[in-house]
Amino acid sequence: MTDARAHLYVSGMVQGVGYRYFAIRKASSYGINGFAKNLADGRVEIVAEGDRGIVEEFIKDLKRGPISAHVSDVRIEWDKPTFEFSGFQGL
Repeated sequence: MTDARAHLYVSGMVQGVGYRYFAIRKASSYGINGFAKNLADGRVEIVAEGDRGIVEEFIKDLKRGPISAHVSDVRIEWDKPTFEFSGFQGL
């Protein structure tokens, strides 16, 4: 059941280190819909929709990231899902 939407901004050494690929892989394994994309300011923007508990587990993974990344901050805004996504994509 999709009952949560998290809009995240991830800061740190998260571009050029496989972070988006890591997020896509993890989201797909959880069955989360949404996207991950690099921003011009060096952050990664992620929108994740799914069951609240599963999205929270996904966020724990995002805070760790792949071994090549260094996550310094994750800003999270919770909202109601919009159901506009089918699967999880890297943009």
